[in-house]
Amino acid sequence: MKNHHRLASLIFNTPQMVRDDMLNMAVHWANQSMNLNILNVGMSPAVNAWYDDEPVSAGPTPEERRLQVAQEMGVYIMPIYGVLVSRSAHMNLCETMTSYEDLRRMLNQALSDPAVEHIVMDIDSPGGSATGCMELSEEIFAARAVKPITAISNFGAYSAAYALASSASEVIVSRSSGVGSIGVIARHVDMSKRHEQAGIKITTVFAGARKNDLSSEAPITDEAYSWLTDLVQKNYDAFVQTVSRNRGLSAADVMQTEAGVFFGQDAVSIGLADRVETPQAAINRIAAQVAARRSSVNRISARAAAMNLQNCI
Repeated sequence: MKNHHRLASLIFNTPQMVRDDMLNMAVHWANQSMNLNILNVGMSPAVNAWYDDEPVSAGPTPEERRLQVAQEMGVYIMPIYGVLVSRSAHMNLCETMTSYEDLRRMLNQALSDPAVEHIVMDIDSPGGSATGCMELSEEIFAARAVKPITAISNFGAYSAAYALASSASEVIVSRSSGVGSIGVIARHVDMSKRHEQAGIKITTVFAGARKNDLSSEAPITDEAYSWLTDLVQKNYDAFVQTVSRNRGLSAADVMQTEAGVFFGQDAVSIGLADRVETPQAAINRIAAQVAARRSSVNRISARAAAMNLQNCI
């Protein structure tokens, strides 16, 4: 049986760095799975993608394919797809999710592998959990001093996904791909009216004045609302400062985006991306640059070996 209570805690009453339409879809999923009977929630047609079972793959694993590409091309591709969550244990909610812990593992593997000369973050994500995002962003920012890292919006790097993308050495968008949504959001659901209509009275006994804050069984209190608002603001401030540092923008410029999304040249013009290029063209260019460097190193090594041989004669 799925731990729906744990999943609900990841959706409600906690800051999210995710686009509003994806949060709506998560709320709709919770509505159906937990019989919350939440009305008037915006739905995405993609809601059918949310289900409990993981697909079974055959043949080489994605990790094995990534390593093979890295060995052949010198380019390690990190897939950042779907909703971002803090841990892989939370990845039962829908088909497409990526955890920060898996991304951290891939990053460290790419950094330690001598065959990898360039790291590419292949991003198609609406964002996700604020928990764990800033920490991984810091690690990516530090890693770009070790090896070049390119973030490709293929075709969306929003909110938490953009926090990660902004940490790369370079951010690439195509004409139709987007970046941005630099904002934080949280939702609280009040179920008290529904229980009242159903003739259900819930009595909660607790110790500690704030223990029952954000309970869905009662209207949100002024104190709880203030606390949640403050938490969202603190996460937003950290998000803004991170993007400001990563992209060399002022905090005021980042805030002026007002959590909007920007495509193609517009993203480059405001400093959220570096160039407009299709994802495939970007990969081809990076692979060609790595191949050229390898060829140059091989020629230098061959000349050095020849000189050593001559000195021995």
